[in-house]
Amino acid sequence: MTPRVMGIVNVTPDSFSDGGRLSSVEAAVAHGLRLVEQGADLLDVGGESTRPGAEPVSEADEIARVAPVVAGLRAAWDGPISVDTMKPAVARAAVAAGATMWNDVTALTFSPDAPAVAADLGCEVVLMHMQGAPQTMQTDPRYDDVVAEVRDALLARAGATMAAGVARDRIWLDPGIGFGKTAAHNLALTARLDALAATGFPVLYGASRKRTIQSVDPTATDPGDRLGGSLALALEAARNGAAIVRVHDVRETVQALKVQAALTRSSP
Repeated sequence: MTPRVMGIVNVTPDSFSDGGRLSSVEAAVAHGLRLVEQGADLLDVGGESTRPGAEPVSEADEIARVAPVVAGLRAAWDGPISVDTMKPAVARAAVAAGATMWNDVTALTFSPDAPAVAADLGCEVVLMHMQGAPQTMQTDPRYDDVVAEVRDALLARAGATMAAGVARDRIWLDPGIGFGKTAAHNLALTARLDALAATGFPVLYGASRKRTIQSVDPTATDPGDRLGGSLALALEAARNGAAIVRVHDVRETVQALKVQAALTRSSP
């Protein structure tokens, strides 16, 4: 099955790829709607960078960044909107403004009440794996078996989330490419994404423009020069069971997935 494409709408001044580019609500909404025109099935709005070494953002500032953008998108579009946040209060504000999914890089561990808030909101929830915290996660990530350990950690979080009252069919798993992993870990998780898909939970995969691509092609020092690698990773994730791919370059990803699907249908 061809995965759905989630377009990234960053309203942060310091995101690794496009920080500061969408400096107003109007610009962010217009960008999101352009991504929809290019074929995005979902939009993911984030107001706090989680790149390696990123500094935290206050709850009030994050709400001020994301809630008006979610509301503006909802006024113009009736498709799924995700809020990329670890803070329950931000998730509440975003859902009130029209978001339908909570995408949490901490897998609902940032706040003790996060699972209960997710249950109360009733929205879909993405549980992402991260070893450590954004400030330190890339210092020295280690695993004995990265695929098994990430899978097991996410299953444990899914269990805790369901125990708090979130329905199983509302839960997504994300291996957390680049979050407390080396390039070798990220490539192994991508190549073995089927192990995560085999859990029965739908999988969201996001490796767009990430530094793993530079590890393979050292010339790709600028995130904007990583389109080819981003497409290769998205296609491999799709082949291995991803149900959503989260990307910056929507038009190109949609086209690549269409060609991949056509090739699959044409194969003997």
